[in-house]
Amino acid sequence: MRAMKVVPSGRPGRGRLYVTLPDGRSVAWYDREAGRVSVLAEEHAEAAVEALRPYLTGSWTVGPPPVPNAADLVRLALHPDDDLAPNRPGEDLLGELDHGSAGARARHRMRQELLAQQRMGRELDALEDAGWRVLHAVPLPGAGRIDHLLIGPGGVLCVRTVAGRRQRIHVGDLLVTVGRSEPRPDPRWSRRAAERACHALTTAVRPALAVVDATRVDVAPTLRDVRVLRPGEAAAKLAREGGVLKPADIATLYAHARNRRTWTTT
Repeated sequence: MRAMKVVPSGRPGRGRLYVTLPDGRSVAWYDREAGRVSVLAEEHAEAAVEALRPYLTGSWTVGPPPVPNAADLVRLALHPDDDLAPNRPGEDLLGELDHGSAGARARHRMRQELLAQQRMGRELDALEDAGWRVLHAVPLPGAGRIDHLLIGPGGVLCVRTVAGRRQRIHVGDLLVTVGRSEPRPDPRWSRRAAERACHALTTAVRPALAVVDATRVDVAPTLRDVRVLRPGEAAAKLAREGGVLKPADIATLYAHARNRRTWTTT
């Protein structure tokens, strides 16, 4: 048998590490916080521990898994190729920059967008300590994407990132203007992505814009349905919000959202 594969779940350094067979089936996982290796098949216990050994820290135990809940069952049945949890902020842009054939001007713009998504992504990842779960670069049919999807005590947010490029930004009901560049329909894109996420997850999803690296942000007073987030304050504000989703609801929605197939028909 070929060597087993260790697959991360969630952000690097957080979440669980899953051990899979060459065909993608999970046979064990390592929960860092609990210090426990849960083995699904006893015949694979020794090999699974050996595969995890470079990642094991402190004291740890090996044994059968706890009784799984509905979210655990969905996650365990998920093939690694369909798991969106390991996606990095700007995952699609990284691929375009590495393998795409865009011209110099387009590549410069993509780099600016990538840096903005990475900066916002790092801040949003910190929300996991406050009970939120975060997915980055969620693909939508037709080459669209959700830059960041947040699921937590305050509800579900579909976030589109706007690179400010150290210029003044005006956020209106329909358009966003960065400096003197042509206005873009980012609010409309955010609303459309939130509608698709609402349909895919069958729950309320609020659109949001993350404005990064702007010298000044002016938001039209009539813009009420799209939330505007800014680095340095977004995580702190969201961490204090709650009362919308319970932990079990968050786990179920996250397990559903991380499956690539959830988004193929939205």
